[in-house]
Amino acid sequence: MQAAEELAETQGVAAACQALGVPRSSLYRSRRAVSEAEKTPEFRPSPSRALSAVEKAEVQATLQSERFQDRTPREVYATLLDEGEYRCSWRTMYRILAEHGEVRERRNQLRHPAYARPELLAIAPNQLWSWDITKLRGPAKWMYYYLYVILDVFSRYVVGWMIAERESAELAQEMIAETCTRQDIRPGQLTIHADHGSAMTAQSLAFLLANLGVSKTHSRPHVSNDNPYSEAQFKTLKYGPTYPGCFGSLADARQWGQGFFTWYNNEHHHIGLGLFTPADVHYGRVGAMSEKRQGVLERAYAAHPERFVKGVPAAPLPPVAVWINPPQGGTDQQAGIAEPPDSVTVISEDRVPAC
Repeated sequence: MQAAEELAETQGVAAACQALGVPRSSLYRSRRAVSEAEKTPEFRPSPSRALSAVEKAEVQATLQSERFQDRTPREVYATLLDEGEYRCSWRTMYRILAEHGEVRERRNQLRHPAYARPELLAIAPNQLWSWDITKLRGPAKWMYYYLYVILDVFSRYVVGWMIAERESAELAQEMIAETCTRQDIRPGQLTIHADHGSAMTAQSLAFLLANLGVSKTHSRPHVSNDNPYSEAQFKTLKYGPTYPGCFGSLADARQWGQGFFTWYNNEHHHIGLGLFTPADVHYGRVGAMSEKRQGVLERAYAAHPERFVKGVPAAPLPPVAVWINPPQGGTDQQAGIAEPPDSVTVISEDRVPAC
């Protein structure tokens, strides 16, 4: 930067920066830094009406006394006035306290604990499940049905779902136990992730998972991005063309759910899975199907190579690992490792008017 300064004196700033390849903003920033470093601190004399050091010490001692230590400067000021004594204004009391770092919240307030950021990894199906509950509008205002969904994070396969008339930890236990049996889950194999809903944090559910040998984790309170895959799946569900908005009865809701989840698992080509269906990934059918897709693309290239400017196209593949909250600066930037959806939309229960 010194060379640019010297050349700028004879050739001008623009020409000097262009010749040396230095941005002009960097040169101006360097000049400002030098000028600020050369500045001397401005001396500010104390006003004649200011309190002396002795008077400030007396005010501080009064504020720190046993009588006034739990009172605000306004209270101290008013109390002293009622007693016929004036030391200084209550604003000056605040300034004296601030000079000694003694201005803070005096009341004993509840402080929220620092919740750990969950970092979960799945490299195969049935290693990490995510589950949540969402409301479905019923036939009347303020009437809802509750949809429970368990999603395999690696394959996005819905391994279990249920629609009930209430949100209940007991119902959640039955669904999770049946799903673990149906998926042949062994002790120590699975982790189930959920948010901080009452059904998710129930002690009875924790006992069930411990008996099944299943680990459990929870999102941080009010952080929807800690449970992104369930939230994204609910968005697919409620923004789909077949979603009716409201249901006439519990039987109608269950019938619709049967059709939707059959389509979602077996027909929906998921963009996060390389356009394979969740069932293809969950049950290990990707290898044979990717070879078939690649063959189709190679034949298309052989027929019209001029249409593929980057050479033979490669069929996309699902990620080899899926994270919930990948470690910052870790393996999340490696190829083949999927991050959570970029934008998680929390579904509003009021999106569609009631029937």
